[in-house]
Amino acid sequence: MTSDDTARPAQTRSIETYSALSQDQAEAVQGLLAEAARTDGQQPVSEQGRLRLAGGAREGVSHLLLLVGGELVGYAQLEDTDPVEAPAAELVVHPSHRGHGHGRALGSALLAASGKRLRVWAHGGHSAARHLAQVLGLTLFRELRQMRRPLAGLDLPDPVLPEGVTVRTFISGADDAAWLAVNAAAFAHHPEQGSLTQRDLDDRKAQPWFDPAGFFLAEREGELVGFHWTKVHEQERLGEVYVLGVAPGNQGGGLGKALTTVGLRHLAARGLPAVMLYVDADNKAAVAVYERLGFTTYETDLMYRTET
Repeated sequence: MTSDDTARPAQTRSIETYSALSQDQAEAVQGLLAEAARTDGQQPVSEQGRLRLAGGAREGVSHLLLLVGGELVGYAQLEDTDPVEAPAAELVVHPSHRGHGHGRALGSALLAASGKRLRVWAHGGHSAARHLAQVLGLTLFRELRQMRRPLAGLDLPDPVLPEGVTVRTFISGADDAAWLAVNAAAFAHHPEQGSLTQRDLDDRKAQPWFDPAGFFLAEREGELVGFHWTKVHEQERLGEVYVLGVAPGNQGGGLGKALTTVGLRHLAARGLPAVMLYVDADNKAAVAVYERLGFTTYETDLMYRTET
């Protein structure tokens, strides 16, 4: 959620809602997101949200385009797929069109579309986004930390795997179903990660950054029991602990720590200067583990929601 709403006269505008974007519309939105990222220093919409811009309609996903004189100046995305949680949204206003109430208009449209049951991400937690959340009557609900550490001079002990566990790299196609099953089980209480589908996995495998050589699977007697999927942001020369998961029943034996070490060593061998990861601030155990590994908080994303 990125905006900057101050008391200025609103311009004539319209908001159009689509279940799928045309190629031209998707490219226009991508251009808007790029301008916002350059201005704000970070992406205003999550990776999952950006992947949904192309490829046709997706169940429960809506795209809201805010137009002024035919020009795209604002975008919002609404996902209503969780059977329990309120619909989740992200929104952004073009940097050169902020301060005209467009963020509030998009937020109000999202509230109407969701039946006033809404969760909204504010990436970076900027003051303007916090103000907009207050104006919309939303309260802080979740804090997601981005943590980073240098990779130069990385000195980690050899990974110690639990007895009978071996590690290999991902084989596209052959490992898809098993990975999706373990991912869903490992993140059963995580609304974004645990709900990934084959289409979501295919979207990621189609991205230029996808590299199976950095996607590590832990097995015991042929059964997948954990994984560490790393990612490289080439432009920023930044590695990422993209997804790290351990199957239920296999936690507590040191597998997560061993997989973390395997992935960090792989990224360091690529010559990357630093590595990042995301973790929920209320996951105290995970935060403590990453802090012991030398990670510190770099920035924070905030999620706001309507009162429940």
